[in-house]
Amino acid sequence: MRIERLVTMANDIATYFAAEPDHAAAVNGVRDHLTRFWDPAMRRQLKAYQGDGGEGLLPLAQEAVAALALPPPDQA
Repeated sequence: MRIERLVTMANDIATYFAAEPDHAAAVNGVRDHLTRFWDPAMRRQLKAYQGDGGEGLLPLAQEAVAALALPPPDQA
């Protein structure tokens, strides 16, 4: 998937959870959504993108991506 689309989707999720008054709960909400509903390959691609600077990712999305636990590529 194009990284621009993944960034947009991650930012949309982060924007939704930004209304959560508890910051840790917001980060966990974004992370949990990515874990539950995104394909592992999409998560790996976004995590790699963040490792290269993550331009365009909102801070909340950046924190959630950093908190992702990724499965090995052979389990995707």
